[in-house]
Amino acid sequence: MNATAAVAAAVVPAAGRGERLGPGAPKALRDLGGVPLLVHAVRALIRSRAVGLVVVAAPADGVAEVAALLDGHGLEGKDIRVVAGGETRQESVRLGLAAIPPEVGIVLVHDAARPLVPVEVVDAVAAAVRAGAEAVVPAVPLADTVKRVEPTRGGPEPVLDTPDRSTLRAVQTPQGFRRETLDEVHAKALTEEAGGALPPVTDDAGLVERFGGRVVVVPGHEEAFKVTRPLDLVLAEAVLARRRASDGY
Repeated sequence: MNATAAVAAAVVPAAGRGERLGPGAPKALRDLGGVPLLVHAVRALIRSRAVGLVVVAAPADGVAEVAALLDGHGLEGKDIRVVAGGETRQESVRLGLAAIPPEVGIVLVHDAARPLVPVEVVDAVAAAVRAGAEAVVPAVPLADTVKRVEPTRGGPEPVLDTPDRSTLRAVQTPQGFRRETLDEVHAKALTEEAGGALPPVTDDAGLVERFGGRVVVVPGHEEAFKVTRPLDLVLAEAVLARRRASDGY
């Protein structure tokens, strides 16, 4: 892999509304410590020397707004591009991927709703792809016992079994990929979507698995959690306050 190909680009799908945080602005634009989640997430990526370009897939009617927002928080001068995202996360990633120059050989995909991912996690994911992995996810062990159930509409749900917790991981982002691998699985998914309904996948590593690729795990970090519900935002505020008090984050 040549020097240009070894520098990663990152795609941040940020076109969704994130209704679980309640009514208001799209989730990526909600404030955390006075700064939108999206700005925190982009800053986390560009702190890594492994990342040379960040592409943000914004709401289709908000591209100019998001570009101005990033510039207004001191990110002007960085190689950050804002493109129109799609109706689904998968479509937004595909549109962001199309904006990355073809010579870039490593692509990371990061959730805008994971604003506090430490730079060492970004570095570790990119390094694992550079070392030869085709798809890499950061993940942490589960603290809770997990039950597999038979879903029901209302009422108690029957337990089917209890998986061995030692074999389970909670997956985070950024996830990292060889560029050709990510291009290929998104092209295949688009073709299959045109031919009929597909079972949903919730991350890009799931697409790699669906089409027979190999995904490996590197250690994640407890502070790379996803801000999905109001309580997550409270926890993120506490983590951010601690960081600011200790290192001027």
